[in-house]
Order: sequence, then C-alpha cells, then structure tokens
Amino acid sequence: MRSLAEDDIARIELAATELVARRRTRRQGAALAEGYRPTDVAAALAIQRAVTRQLAADIGGWKCALPSPGKLVLAPIYREAIHTASPCPVRVRDGILRVEPELAYVLARDLPARDQPYTPADVDCAIARTHLALELLESRYTDHHAVSFIDNLADALVNQGLFLGPVVDDDADCGELALQVGNANSPLQGRHPDGNPRLPLYWLAEYLRSQGEGLRAGQVVITGSYAGSLPLPLASEVRIRYGALGTLSVCFKADD
Repeated sequence: MRSLAEDDIARIELAATELVARRRTRRQGAALAEGYRPTDVAAALAIQRAVTRQLAADIGGWKCALPSPGKLVLAPIYREAIHTASPCPVRVRDGILRVEPELAYVLARDLPARDQPYTPADVDCAIARTHLALELLESRYTDHHAVSFIDNLADALVNQGLFLGPVVDDDADCGELALQVGNANSPLQGRHPDGNPRLPLYWLAEYLRSQGEGLRAGQVVITGSYAGSLPLPLASEVRIRYGALGTLSVCFKADD
C-alpha cells in the first residue's frame, strides 16, 4: 500500500473533519469535495484513522471481510456504539432501520503486533465467545449507493454500530444458516459471503499484525452478513432465528 505525502495528509484531515462533523450533527451529505475525496484504499484507511482520532473514540471492534481485487474490507466499530441491552438506541432515516445479521467474535486476549505470523489456531485460541449479532447501518452520505467503494471505506463502510445478542456454540458448520425473521412464512437461506465466518477474522489478525497494529482483548469482530441488509421496525420486539444456533430478540428505539 502506498505511503502518504504531506499534501495527502492535509487532504485526509479535511476529509475526516467533514465526516466527523456529519457524525456529530447527524446529517448526511453528498460525496466529499474533489479536493479531498479519497481516490484509493490507502487514503480511505487514513481517513478512517483520522476520524477515530478526531472523535477521540475507542475502537471496540471491527467489521471485515476477505479482500478482493481493489477492495479491502475493514472498518472500526466504536465502543460506545456496541449495544447489549434492549431497547437498543439507533439512528433512523425516514423511519427505516437497516441491519445485517452476523456472527460476532469477542476476543479473550490480545493479538498484538509481532514478527511471527498468526495462524488460524492462534486466533481460535484468542476467541472468548461467539454472539448472534446485528450490524446497525447508517451512512454519512445521502445515498451511499451513489458513491464509490473507496468513499464508503473512508466512512467506515456504512457502520452505525452493533447489537450483540446471545452467546452461541459455533463449532458446527456456520457457512449457511436458515434465518427466520419474525413471523415470516418461510426462512431466508442465509449464506456467509466468505463461506467460513472465521476466515475474515484470521485475515484481520494477520493484516493488522503486518501493519504494526493488533487486536485487543474485549474487542468484537464481525465478518459478513448472512442475508445482505434487512429493514426492521422500531418500537416492537423483533425475533430472528439463526438456524440451529439460536434466536436473537431485540426492540429498537429511535435515538433522537
């Protein structure tokens, strides 16, 4: 990944300042101005880091997926936006909340930067527990579909936060899960986008290590939605069954 020049750093700070302002005022906007709009993965990730720094936010977790050509899927989830109690406060647009059903891995110990690569067994041993979870979605763009992947990467990939449901045993094959949302007549055939939901976690631990960074005990990692994004109602209990793993129940309330 390319290094950043002094002019790049100035543009990154301007981009982060705009995205931070949108977060604090809860307003959305168009794509960032061309003078500081990110054009590649390195700039987008640098903007993520600058947003975190300007917010003085604690990273409580990460969302990730296996990389693909031109795409590196990685974004922080701030600790203050990770919820475990119902009703769960959320920000909504036009009365609609969108979520992604996922599995969330909570770490029992640090996986710090080191010279030796991390193996899948190393990462497995660091997992304290697995939760049913819902990623809570919101963009700082008026229409995140109208901007590029790089734009969305700079804005933490449409993340608003995370709701952690019950702890489950995920030793079984979790590549596919039949998702039953409420009283729907038939379940959704959920499939993890990377087949094995732990594969992106293995990649994340090794990627952060290679960057001189790491994961910390207590952080939560989500690795991809089983059913894209789903619209859910406010102010009424929602029950989602994740196949044989168990059921997540939650009520959402608007955080005005």
